[in-house]
Amino acid sequence: MSKISAVVLAAGKGTRMRSDRPKVLFEVYGKAILSHVTDNIKDAGIENISLVVSPSSDEIREKYGDSFVYSVQETPLGTGHALLSAKEFMENMGGKVYVACGDAPLVDEGCIRQFISYAEEGEYDLCLLSADIFYKNSYGRIVRDENGDMLRIVETKDANEEERKITEVNSGTYLIDINKLLSCAGELQSNNSQKEYYLTDFVEIFRNHGYKVGAYKTEDSDVVLGVNTRIDLAKINKVMQRRINEELMLSGVSIIDPENTYIEKDVIIGKDTVIYPGTFISGKTVIGERNEIFSSRIISSVIGNDNVIESSTIEESSMGDHSKIGPYAHFRPKSSIGNGLKIGNFVELKNAHLADGVKASHHAYLGDVDIEEDVNIGCGVITANYDGENKHRSRIGRDSFIGCNSNIVSPVNVGERTFVAAGSNVTEDTPPGSFVIGRVRQETKVNKKHRYR
Repeated sequence: MSKISAVVLAAGKGTRMRSDRPKVLFEVYGKAILSHVTDNIKDAGIENISLVVSPSSDEIREKYGDSFVYSVQETPLGTGHALLSAKEFMENMGGKVYVACGDAPLVDEGCIRQFISYAEEGEYDLCLLSADIFYKNSYGRIVRDENGDMLRIVETKDANEEERKITEVNSGTYLIDINKLLSCAGELQSNNSQKEYYLTDFVEIFRNHGYKVGAYKTEDSDVVLGVNTRIDLAKINKVMQRRINEELMLSGVSIIDPENTYIEKDVIIGKDTVIYPGTFISGKTVIGERNEIFSSRIISSVIGNDNVIESSTIEESSMGDHSKIGPYAHFRPKSSIGNGLKIGNFVELKNAHLADGVKASHHAYLGDVDIEEDVNIGCGVITANYDGENKHRSRIGRDSFIGCNSNIVSPVNVGERTFVAAGSNVTEDTPPGSFVIGRVRQETKVNKKHRYR
């Protein structure tokens, strides 16, 4: 591959989004639209990227910092003007420039590589990515001659009735020889209905100079989809959902209802895992093999093999193998469990580490605690880890039994094989093999009900 850099056009205000937020920072499947675009470019092997932004691009700069070179389009005068705003960057790079729209996240790595390969094999000085779409749209039409060679691109607002019937449209993605682009820059005119400098006009300009121009028509019509409204955003979310779910199913994952299952792009799932409807899996999650996941939310977590997770939330946590979770369990960040656990209804973990064989079947809060092997946690048990100013950590030794409605008042160290009677408050360290009871003795007042009420 010849020397290729990239310019991403990201200066649009996105007024039709009806928001003060830059359009390219709206999220598609958990990641900013612009991040999808730049990640796809990087994945295709292009490292040097300039973002063309507006003067009021503080949010974009704050998000990406020094990751990219910024080229400022001082006045919004069209796509051609936007590309030429990156003139200094392109002069420094040389070679060819890959031009992408910052609001078009569906041109993925594979498509980029195929497009660039086609353009280089054909030795095109300017090549664009196109696709056929058969519904009413506002994309520029690709006009070809009788031999199938591209003549020009006509924007919909400038197209006549016959030209609007053309199904092949421009995606807004180009590969252009930088030296030839800059040598022709002075010829770009704004004599169109929008009084803007169209990037598409370079096709005709290049042809007039005898430079070779072409179009690579991909079979995937979704690549042309960009975001102008929140309706477009929803459509692109659906396309990405379908792509991700189909790829996972082809790799050996069963997704019972793909239309109602949401799995982000960076998630990894092992074969023979079954995902049921209403499940959301996001971030850098890695899930092993042969799991069953029912209507749950999993965020940036690591899940082992042969687990059942039912109607639960797992955030930035990890679990081993052969465990049953839920329904309605909640793993808050920095929690981890080993193998063969039962974490049942309405059990909440927070920065808790549970070893193999622990059972907490219902209604417990386990925060800032280390629980060793084969401990049984009764209903209503809490670790009281906060004194109003600071958090404190406790430990419960292996083979211990914590009776229902007991409070482990941190910081305490409960020795192994300790039996804590129901309703106890544990406020002191206990030696191994202890029996702990710490509750007020019952006192019954006969025939005094109304007085004490």
